[in-house]
Amino acid sequence: MSLPGKSAAPKPKARQPFYRDLSFQVLAGMALGVATGYFFPKFGINLQPVGDAFIRIIQMLIGPIIFCTVCSGIAGVNDFKKVGRVAIKALFYFEVVTSLALVLGLVVINLLKPGVGMNVDMHSVHSAAVDVYIAKAHHVVTTSEFLLNVIPHTAISAFAGGDVLQVLFFSVLFAFGLAAIGERAQPVLNLIDAMSGSLFWIIGLTMKIAPLAAFGAIAFTVSKFGFGTLISLGKLVLEFYLTCALFIMLILWPIAKVNGFSLLRLMRYIGAELLLVIGTSSSETVFPQLIDKLERLGCEKSVVGLVLPTAYTFNHDGTCLYFAAAAVFLAQATNTPMNWHDQLVLLAVLLLTSKGAAGVSGAAIAVLAATLAASNTIPVESIALILGIHKAMSSAFVFTNIVGNSVATIVVANWEKALDRVALRHELKTGFKPADPPPARLNQTSSGQASN
Repeated sequence: MSLPGKSAAPKPKARQPFYRDLSFQVLAGMALGVATGYFFPKFGINLQPVGDAFIRIIQMLIGPIIFCTVCSGIAGVNDFKKVGRVAIKALFYFEVVTSLALVLGLVVINLLKPGVGMNVDMHSVHSAAVDVYIAKAHHVVTTSEFLLNVIPHTAISAFAGGDVLQVLFFSVLFAFGLAAIGERAQPVLNLIDAMSGSLFWIIGLTMKIAPLAAFGAIAFTVSKFGFGTLISLGKLVLEFYLTCALFIMLILWPIAKVNGFSLLRLMRYIGAELLLVIGTSSSETVFPQLIDKLERLGCEKSVVGLVLPTAYTFNHDGTCLYFAAAAVFLAQATNTPMNWHDQLVLLAVLLLTSKGAAGVSGAAIAVLAATLAASNTIPVESIALILGIHKAMSSAFVFTNIVGNSVATIVVANWEKALDRVALRHELKTGFKPADPPPARLNQTSSGQASN
């Protein structure tokens, strides 16, 4: 019996069974996908649409979610100087960390030399498979084309094309416009908040099929490429996974430590998202969930709304590791001489072309082709050598991208003094717990009418 005047303490929630945890479900889906692809390859290769359908649903929502998040964050703050500070700090961070990633990638591939001794004769390489990627390379050849492509032809075309950078550009301008007109913008902001709520409801519903999507994507990959392809080029795969692990330990871990949070706990907190991107090899599939989780971790909404979409465009840590490793590996495999001067030129080219990946869907191979063409040393056709293992490597670099983008958002929020450290410590310590669904609006209305 509770004391008068004091409410009874709320009962602690029962611990959720492990089989209802999304991380476990995605991992189980991946394991089942591997078994299906290995033992039933004819069936597994028909499962590609399962993973693709999930990715398309998420891609359908990315543009509107960026728009709602950016507009709500910037217009709600109503401080143009703060937005400028956040953008400058974020871009500075992105450029420094991606440069470190490129340097680390070059150092490790030169030390381990997985391509040395392959002695590939380019006359025996069938390059027809890479023609489509070479054709895409013109999209990311010059810096001027890339900068001009930031501006969409129309506001609708930015959303229709799914170009994250164009959507971000329009959203920032629209948010500034809302902030400029003051109180008159409130009805629009209310509508945007309502839209955001409905979009995240769709995301919550879609995430229920994430384990099925991971199952389909992994089953297709194993059925199509098998384990033989991975074994034949296993040295490069192992070298690249080691490079990604070193990047996380030697660069991201100290950054997290200096900014006062545990990288391992952060990775556990976003564990479901990390497993999902391993299965789908697509960072877009977890963008909406990351927005929600980073806000729960205490990052101010305006900072998350500006930094995370920009990170998806400019902060490709894992992809930069991939570009450096793949380019030098192809030089080693084809006996193309590359001294340190040539590799520094390659690094400079990569600093530009890696940013161009934002405008091309699934652009890693296309951007690598553009880089090799621009450096004019490594045969572009040699990309055919790594097409079979690209999927295995993309899972690693997308995983690294997601960890890097999450760290970047928290770091910039900390620099901007827009980080609730109490919430950060509590969430990382207790782990992610899904929020309770809000009470039905119909019931609220009915009870209100009854009391009247």
